[in-house]
Amino acid sequence: MHNERSLLSRLYPTTKFMITIALCLAAFIVPGYGFSYAVLPICMVLAYFAGSFKEFSNLAIKALLMIVVFIFILQSFFYPGNDILWSWSIYSIKREGLEFALFLTSKIVAVASAFILFFRITKVKDLVHSLEQIGLPSKVTYVILSTLQLIPEMKKLTHVIMDAQKTRGVETEGKLLVRMKAFLPTLSPLILGSVASTEERVLTLESRAFSANVKKSSIYKLEKTKHDRLVRILLVALLAILIVWRVAL
Repeated sequence: MHNERSLLSRLYPTTKFMITIALCLAAFIVPGYGFSYAVLPICMVLAYFAGSFKEFSNLAIKALLMIVVFIFILQSFFYPGNDILWSWSIYSIKREGLEFALFLTSKIVAVASAFILFFRITKVKDLVHSLEQIGLPSKVTYVILSTLQLIPEMKKLTHVIMDAQKTRGVETEGKLLVRMKAFLPTLSPLILGSVASTEERVLTLESRAFSANVKKSSIYKLEKTKHDRLVRILLVALLAILIVWRVAL
């Protein structure tokens, strides 16, 4: 859980999103791949000050490690080129492939790290509220909210079903085959539970006049502060400096 008292966590959601976009753009503006890889430790530092270092690090490593390693190996071996650095049998690593693998994986690391940080330090309800404030229709914001909450809710429901299976004496832990056998019976109640929860949401939304064509008010307030203005000015200035520096190269 992020620290609500930290400056980064108290920023307005759109300001946090500007930080995310600025990190992504900087990764593409700065030549090479060194800075792009450096975005990950930069995000770790920001996550530390936001009180989400452990959650961010675990999620970033789990989400990125396998993908980056797989893409790096694939591009290193199969990207076309003539300068062979290492070969064995029909396989070879080419300098062009290695450079492209470094470039591609660095951009993936930079973009993924920035967006993982954004969702770790931003509450979903804050993000949806800020989108409504800038004029997005409530139906659009609800689709975004439902999409972002889908996986966490299904994960919770899966744990509930698995716990119920344990109380009935079903083995849910152990070897991969055992876990697969235990998971298959959970699919049916998981799907039915998701459908039932969808129907409940529809009834709840209609009871709150969700589809009524009137201006809606909210007791939940989210205000921009002077820190948001300062951060936005700094981000625009830094991006402008980077662009001028890149053009001048």
